[in-house]
Amino acid sequence: MSRITYIKGAAQVATVAGASEAPKRGAAMADAGILENAGIVVEGDRIAFVGPDAEARRYVAERGGADVVIDAAGKTVTPGLVDPHTHLVFAGYREVEWVRRLQGTPYLEILREGGGILETMRRTRAASEEELVEAAKRRLDRFLLHGVTTVEAKSGYGLTVADELKQLRAVRRLHEAHPVDVVATFLGAHAVPPEYRHDPDAYVALVVDEMLPRVADAGLAEFCDVFCEEGVFTVAQARRILEAAKRWGLKPKLHADEMHPCGGAELAAEVRAVSADHLLKASPAGVARMAEAGVVAVLLPGTAFFLREPPADARAIIAAGVPVALATDCNPGSSPTVALPLIMSLACLTMGLTPEEALVASTINAAHAVGRAHEIGSIEVGKKADLVVFDAPNVAHIPYQYGVNLVDTVLKNGAVVVEGGVRCG
Repeated sequence: MSRITYIKGAAQVATVAGASEAPKRGAAMADAGILENAGIVVEGDRIAFVGPDAEARRYVAERGGADVVIDAAGKTVTPGLVDPHTHLVFAGYREVEWVRRLQGTPYLEILREGGGILETMRRTRAASEEELVEAAKRRLDRFLLHGVTTVEAKSGYGLTVADELKQLRAVRRLHEAHPVDVVATFLGAHAVPPEYRHDPDAYVALVVDEMLPRVADAGLAEFCDVFCEEGVFTVAQARRILEAAKRWGLKPKLHADEMHPCGGAELAAEVRAVSADHLLKASPAGVARMAEAGVVAVLLPGTAFFLREPPADARAIIAAGVPVALATDCNPGSSPTVALPLIMSLACLTMGLTPEEALVASTINAAHAVGRAHEIGSIEVGKKADLVVFDAPNVAHIPYQYGVNLVDTVLKNGAVVVEGGVRCG
């Protein structure tokens, strides 16, 4: 008989229900499916009941009682948070460059000098696979403590065949060894490495002709991403890579229109990308095309904040009918954080999202951005029991206390992995 876990008497349960087939968009993003004085019953690794707490108690009694009881009085329960855009596996940090940016040096100037992504590339190339795994495990522990139960993880700091494969093997090992589910994305086209500086098209050919077949043959990634940006990869180069990726069975994603309006949003719609991310400079026409194509906009307010750039126009993107997700963009250069609840605060404070929209964007819509919405992202019967109990009386309180980690308890696949804000299990 499966273990029964009863989460009782929650002040609020945000079910975020009803969007497993398609992400929430427009006015529907404001509906977090909030129940008051509610209970949840988990059997094994699946949600068996969610509803009024009195009915949950009867459900448990009919099954002979619960093996685990979690008192959620005065607290709020949400789905496990989903981070659909991270650069989880890397070596070293770049606080020296951050100080330079504080003094006025632009990000792209540092990249042109061989810093930025290329600095992390050098450190990641020098690191062993074991070293990369151990460093990323510590980050995943911190993600979990912040209520994140699924993350997407990109390669892109190797930029050689061997080092990209090394990063992706590390991602696979993390997925197998850690409670947090890790979804792999190949980002060989993250930057043009120094050895191809004078012939970027030759590097694109390397990505298409050698990296993609090796990644696909080894089953190391589900998605393929490209950094489409002025001074990085052009729309034509990105199109070539993403069309090749689709032929190899990898689903397209895109870093789009972050620093300049480059046509990335339009390309994302053209190739039917699962998501287009950043979008600080996306054109209205490109956003409209994304809405028509069903592309999820993954917005990264922490990156804009850390780079001291104006954030993406989330209200216009939502008004256009594009489903919005949120992510940390965890990386050593432009967003060195794992705190997705803080990103929800920034989405409210700098982009005008409501707390309910921010939660939807960090759960079910984020699950769609990594192709997992049938299993995670909402509290519905039959779904995986990835759940977070916040020490907060309501949903609004979670982003309201910005920079404060209110996570009390986390369940992953029905098992308690964080209790009292401390990692366990």
